[in-house]
Order: sequence, then C-alpha cells, then structure tokens
Amino acid sequence: MSDTLPRPGSLPSRTEAVLDAIRHAILTGELKPGQALVETELAARLGVSKTPVREALKTLAGSGLVAMSPYKGAAVRELDQGLARCVYDMRLLLEPDAAARTTAAAASAEGSRRWEAAGAALDRADLAADAADRSLANRDFHRALYSGCGNPLLVKSLDELRDQTALVAGATWATVPSWADEAREHRAILAAAEAGDPELVRELTHRHISSFVARSFTEGDV
Repeated sequence: MSDTLPRPGSLPSRTEAVLDAIRHAILTGELKPGQALVETELAARLGVSKTPVREALKTLAGSGLVAMSPYKGAAVRELDQGLARCVYDMRLLLEPDAAARTTAAAASAEGSRRWEAAGAALDRADLAADAADRSLANRDFHRALYSGCGNPLLVKSLDELRDQTALVAGATWATVPSWADEAREHRAILAAAEAGDPELVRELTHRHISSFVARSFTEGDV
C-alpha cells in the first residue's frame, strides 16, 4: 500500500521501539494518567540511553498521549471528557468522507492490497491480548480506510488523532465492553469497501463512530 506521509518507521529503530513500549504502557494503564515520565527512570527500565526516551516522549506529546510542561517535565496525559469529545467530533467530520474517497479512488490492484491490510488488522484485533493491542490494531484498520483519500492534509489530521482515539477507546472498553459490536461494524465497513461502494462506506463509518460516541459519552465515564 502506498501512503503519502511518512510512517513511524522513519524514526530510528531504537527510538521507535521505545516509543512503542511507552505507548503500550500508557494504553494498558501501566503508566497512569498524570504519572510523571522521568527520562532516567524510563531509560533504565527499557535498557536504553535517555536520548531515544526523550525523542519518544516528544513524539507522544505531539500525538496527545503525553503532556509536556517546562516546569514539571513530561507526564501521562490525563483523559479529559471535553478533549475526548473533540477528538471524536473531528473524526466524525473528517473520517467518513476520507474513507469514502479512499474507496472511490482505490484501483483494483491497490484496493486489493489495502483491504487485505485492513482485514489483517481486524484479525489482529480479534486475537489481541489486551486493550492496547486491540486499540493499535483498530487504528491500523481505520488508517487503511482513510489513508488513500488523496489528500495528505486530511490524512495528517486523522493520523494526529490516532493515539488519543486509542486512549479513549481503551478507557471506554473498561467500563462499556462494546468491542464485539464494534468488530461487527468494522467487518461491515470492510465488506462495503471491498465491494467498491463509497457511499455505503461513508454511511457505515459515520454510524460506527456515532455509535461509539453514544456509548462512550452516555453510558461510559471517559
């Protein structure tokens, strides 16, 4: 699959490994909201120098999982319901259209590879060991849906929401165990994409995100 933006693999491999480890610890709740992230402690824990830790924390701050303060340093971002609503409001505005554009633009060969990748992400989600792995597989599925939309700025905007989306999803699943419903919705979206139906993809993606919002912000306590 050909994407128009650089992926995390463009980071040095050690930094990327540290980034993945810290992200996973945040998404599983091993590192708690508000917890200080001390470079020396994380470096010792991960068996690396402070440099890849520092770079990983900068990246995670950019994606919304880490808060940086000139006085207090880095800390795990505390989940704020107002921010969570804003994240999903942005997704509702952008992602259904991006997914529809991707479906419309996908040539048969490229589309086949794209939808294979999306299906593989759903398979990983079904087999995930914890909420963090499920969230990461889930975001890979959604990226396959929107990353071929032909608008690099639209892709960048949605990419920047992915970590915060995973954080909200993990917190919601802890109180509203809705993953089975979402998995069925994902499969329906994928089937519409494979059938080359942009308008159905748009409708199902909008309904999918809206349903999550209704569950998360009505029944759930994010």
